[in-house]
Amino acid sequence: MIVQQILNGKPISNVITVAPGDSVESAAKVLSDNRIGSVVVSADGRSCVGILSERDIVRELGKRGPGCMADKVEVLMTAAIETCGLADDAEIILTRMTDGRFRHMPVVKDGEMIGIISIGDVVKARLMELAMEKDALQGMIMGH
Repeated sequence: MIVQQILNGKPISNVITVAPGDSVESAAKVLSDNRIGSVVVSADGRSCVGILSERDIVRELGKRGPGCMADKVEVLMTAAIETCGLADDAEIILTRMTDGRFRHMPVVKDGEMIGIISIGDVVKARLMELAMEKDALQGMIMGH
């Protein structure tokens, strides 16, 4: 399975973004309102300069307390992000996410962000793929 197929199976295709200069508090509200685990940081809604996750916020809350909520998103975001393309293989993406210990990856086409996939999306796709392979093998064994 490839990233394009994963994106096609997602109900929402648009990427929710916040600006680097937005407050962490406003970004946390975006996460909460949309029931998502991370938000892409983008000045223009098309390019990706970072990702801010709920883990980033909780980690800083644990260190510094609620004062960090007034910080700008760019202070807490992860700037060194990995992206993928539409033709990338889901199994390779799953390995990259697992090895890198991150859960969200923007999908980029011609330098513009066109979607985002989560490790949950990739695991779901991989499980579907394995189920189809199992059914095909069972069919071959049973002569169907």
